[in-house]
Amino acid sequence: MRKTVILLIALFLMKACSEPPSGNEFILFNVNGYSLDSAGELFQFDAIVVSEGKMEATGTGEVLGKNYPQITRRIDGGGRTLLPGIIDAHAHVMGLGIRELDVNLAGIRSLEEVLRVLEEFAEAHPEREWITGRGWNQELWSVNEFPTAADLDRIIPDRPVYLTRVDGHAAWANSEAMKRFGISRETPDPRGGLIHRDHSGDATGIFVDTAMEPLASVIPERTNEELELALELALNEMARYGITSVHDAGIGTFEWNLYKKFAEEGRLKTRIYAMIGGTGAAFDQLASNGIIPGYAEDMLALRSVKISADGALGSRGAALLEDYQDDSGNRGLLFYDQQELNEMLLKGAEAGFQMNIHAIGDAANRQVLDAFEALFEQLNGQTDLRHRIEHAQIVDPEDIPRFTDYHLIASMQPSHATSDMNMAEERVGGERILSSYAWQTFLGQGTVIAGGSDFPVEEVSPFYELHAAVTRQDHEGMPPGGWYGEQRMSRIEALRAFTIDAAYAAHQEEILGTLEPGKWADFILTDQDYFDLPASDIWKINVLETWVGGTKVYENYE
Repeated sequence: MRKTVILLIALFLMKACSEPPSGNEFILFNVNGYSLDSAGELFQFDAIVVSEGKMEATGTGEVLGKNYPQITRRIDGGGRTLLPGIIDAHAHVMGLGIRELDVNLAGIRSLEEVLRVLEEFAEAHPEREWITGRGWNQELWSVNEFPTAADLDRIIPDRPVYLTRVDGHAAWANSEAMKRFGISRETPDPRGGLIHRDHSGDATGIFVDTAMEPLASVIPERTNEELELALELALNEMARYGITSVHDAGIGTFEWNLYKKFAEEGRLKTRIYAMIGGTGAAFDQLASNGIIPGYAEDMLALRSVKISADGALGSRGAALLEDYQDDSGNRGLLFYDQQELNEMLLKGAEAGFQMNIHAIGDAANRQVLDAFEALFEQLNGQTDLRHRIEHAQIVDPEDIPRFTDYHLIASMQPSHATSDMNMAEERVGGERILSSYAWQTFLGQGTVIAGGSDFPVEEVSPFYELHAAVTRQDHEGMPPGGWYGEQRMSRIEALRAFTIDAAYAAHQEEILGTLEPGKWADFILTDQDYFDLPASDIWKINVLETWVGGTKVYENYE
């Protein structure tokens, strides 16, 4: 036993000593390097110099070797492609980690397979009081109808089951879970939410948006140990896929304190730009000392707020100006009235915080634009906070130019288009779809697009996002020419969205987003050339190494 412990300690020390400290100096040569500059122009190089965790220079290995003779540590990049570290401008860090602890139903293509996976998970975890998970998507099933509590009761009748839809805007519960909270025929739909009911008025087991909250409130809280493990799992996943910075869309005081703890202990592998969830009690506490532009060598920042104005398209909670084409009488759900939303934006902006508002449907986007118009007038045209609309998926053509009127950033997720293309037009119709997921329309008018994934709604890999942006196709190359292919991005435009423009959307373009001198040395090495391989294969790119602040945080050559 003692020998085993000693061996484990030795292996740990060997690993710890194998990586240089963040203040190291080195030349990484023999790479196929690309970066954008601060103007968004592409440049190439075959070597970089890193000093004290920051970029010193790019160029040829021969020239840099002569210019920096004092640097003796030289690393051969093996001819691999080097890119700036990827910045994911909209994701949910703890949601990703918790998904890894629970049952993951993402991508499963039939109800029966979902039930099989759930049954196996329940059998493997007899100690769990509740069975929780995420990722189901009825649009992938042959009969794309919402499931019911009765489906779950067939396999798990005696323990409560609570499963979040892939988009996070609907939940599926069994009868035992509904019994725990006391859901009955008399339970009213909350504001901004919907309880699906059968012809008799009884709850079917599907809860949309704010209707999810009562059920979720009775689920036992996670332990601190579980939440620390969830964060570690999320950080490992992000490093694995080359994400060196992430904008975390909605945190509370616990998450912020956990992130600070990890930052102070040197355990963060990805920089986190945090958005406070709402302008309520968590905001009052976290904003009490003002914005935090950078903490622990810029590993953390806290200077923005996330508010949701509506739900999601897949669960028909996105707020539309006209009825859903496939659900007459339903226009989705607005979470606030105009005055409430206006007041929240003003509260956050007056405290100096960037306001990032989730809006998917055209009614929600209009309401949010009206709120920013009111804010613009109240603050005498102030635009320096770089406010954002998160998702901006279905936008009325008359409203798109308003993004420029108030200098708003469109924070968009390319894979939402390719994930939604199997149902989006059915939801909104052939006319409204023409101004939906409208990347080129926004770019053409000068609107900055910050690229994100919204994981765990979508997959973590940024190369899935870059592939979707460039092709607007699935991984089988469908549809030919791309789904409304005129809205595709070029490879440079897509890379901009996930590097310098995402950095700009976080007020961080002076320190992140490109491999220019003085910025943090955040970069990745990949197994294929993003600019050279066929566009249809971009999603297949693998990350071999991830470096943050000049320190390697991930490596895999298997």
